[in-house]
Amino acid sequence: MSKTISFLLALMVITCSVSAQKTLRLSQLHKKGKLVAMNRVISIETDAQSDYIKISEATGEGIIWLPIENSTTGSFTLELRGKDELQKSFVGLAFNGQNDSTYEAVYCRPFNFLASDSVRKIHAIQYIAHPEFTWKRLRDERNAEFENPIQFPPEPNNWFSMTIHVTEKEVIALINGNANPALKVKRLRTAQAGKIGIFLGSGSGGSFRKLVYSTN
Repeated sequence: MSKTISFLLALMVITCSVSAQKTLRLSQLHKKGKLVAMNRVISIETDAQSDYIKISEATGEGIIWLPIENSTTGSFTLELRGKDELQKSFVGLAFNGQNDSTYEAVYCRPFNFLASDSVRKIHAIQYIAHPEFTWKRLRDERNAEFENPIQFPPEPNNWFSMTIHVTEKEVIALINGNANPALKVKRLRTAQAGKIGIFLGSGSGGSFRKLVYSTN
């Protein structure tokens, strides 16, 4: 059995084990005061497609906690946009959030998507488990285990989707629906019921349109 077929079968099992999908329109939630911002400011912008939230840049990590019931595992598809500016764009999703400093996350570095430098290119997508396992510690101690290049990377200034499947022991990330995982790692923290939020690395802002999710 090929790796792709095995992976698709695994996703079918995940899909069958979670609740029906729900969609969060992030600009609507912000208008209703249902987004909780940690170390960031949220504004609403509009393009030809729809309204979306734009999150400010700031020193230190930022999280926008979402109004989702605490979950242990699930599937999450986030529509997001960073920018092609070196060390200024770290955008993704936090999960298993216990508080503002204890959580897991998967995030992208759009400025590395199309980098010609081979070292930068392999740092396109990253898993972390704060506060213990920062990107720096993981890169220093377990290099190339928790970050990867992205096959068929998006244009770094364009909208793209990131799907994260969180199981009890693994995290699997897909970019723009590509069946081949951009990242597949073993979790560094025991699965607990926790909060879900938008993640931004230090110095980074970003734009986010919606989240489609199912949890259990």
